[in-house]
Amino acid sequence: MKKTKRERLQAGGWRVGDAQEFLKLTEEEAALIELELGFAHFLREERLRQDMSQAALAKRIGSSQSRIAKMEAGEPSVSMGLMFRAALSLGVSPSGIGKAMSRPDRPGRWGKKAG
Repeated sequence: MKKTKRERLQAGGWRVGDAQEFLKLTEEEAALIELELGFAHFLREERLRQDMSQAALAKRIGSSQSRIAKMEAGEPSVSMGLMFRAALSLGVSPSGIGKAMSRPDRPGRWGKKAG
């Protein structure tokens, strides 16, 4: 959020904060969400880089297209195990998964950089 907008909202009596504060998340919970969202974003990028459809990836891992869509959207009902399986099926090595999980420039749902 731009500084001027934040100041204008605060001057109008609004309280400005982030999702972590609003949802009363612990540091660990917020970090977990950022990791999951960042990895979901990575999977989508990798699938698109390979010019693969959601349906094709779903078939490859024995899942459904709608499950892949939920995975890429960061839906919390999708297990990290399924996300790792998708990455491996896309040819991402275990060390590549680790690198993807540790990228500090991966934006999360709220436009905040993980880190």
